[in-house]
Amino acid sequence: MRKAFVETLVALARADERVCLLTGDLGFGALEPFASEFPDRFFNVGVAEQDMIGIATGLAASGFIPYAYSIATFASLRPYEFIRNGPIVHRLPVRIVGMGAGMEYGSNGISHYCLEDLGVMRIQPNLTVVAPADSQQARAAVLATHELEGPVYLSLSKNDQLLVPGLEGRFQLGRCDTLSDGHAAAVFSVGAITRNAYDATRRLSDMGHDCTLVAVSTLAPAPAPDIAELLDGFSLAFTVEAHYITGGLGSMVSEIIAEAGLPCRLTRCGVTVAPAMLSGSQAAMEAECKIDAAHLAHTIALQL
Repeated sequence: MRKAFVETLVALARADERVCLLTGDLGFGALEPFASEFPDRFFNVGVAEQDMIGIATGLAASGFIPYAYSIATFASLRPYEFIRNGPIVHRLPVRIVGMGAGMEYGSNGISHYCLEDLGVMRIQPNLTVVAPADSQQARAAVLATHELEGPVYLSLSKNDQLLVPGLEGRFQLGRCDTLSDGHAAAVFSVGAITRNAYDATRRLSDMGHDCTLVAVSTLAPAPAPDIAELLDGFSLAFTVEAHYITGGLGSMVSEIIAEAGLPCRLTRCGVTVAPAMLSGSQAAMEAECKIDAAHLAHTIALQL
């Protein structure tokens, strides 16, 4: 999604002189198209994410639309108080871009894993929280949120080749997208891990268990009406996320089930234990946390 994000931002900057980009001393090999074409609107603030949000807040208050870019854990957690007290409280159009959420930074270990960004961000009022499933949807999400008056958090994957069959770049803020229909169970997924969920449902289909798969790309505003309507016909549902099971998609769907009074049992598939003493490739870490396609299919099949 990184390439799609930068290409889309360059196109927006050509049409809108308010667009500017800040980075916390990273993105080399990715952000150069913007930096070279708009050097007066590109700011490398160094390894100082709190300052980056402060500068972005000032730019937004001065009429600009700043995009503040960093690794997801550094974009969301390190400057969290600054995000709250700046663009959220003052409802300013700062776009916080968290790159490589989940365990995409592989062998860098837990300091670079971002397993709580969606949870901490979605509890803040007046903050739009978006986690696209693939590169095409990321492009659509950046375009759809560009003109919003308040702040936005974008959780993006590093993977430029990521494609979820059936999604075809669809994105509507506050809505979710059904990728397949089935009666065995409803499976909801958020962000780039949706590809694992898709592959898991294909495995289940081969076993004779057709599931409804839903891509949830907006966590705030929550697509509560869509999810409640989808769950009305199911007694069993699953959520899939490269995130702790507390606070993110699983918690959001649980809240919707409870508030709507739905007779549906939910299993949350995500990270349950902090992988503090482990590191490895993204694929290895997802398998370790049982959110790869094989483990997801097995978890779901056991309850059908």
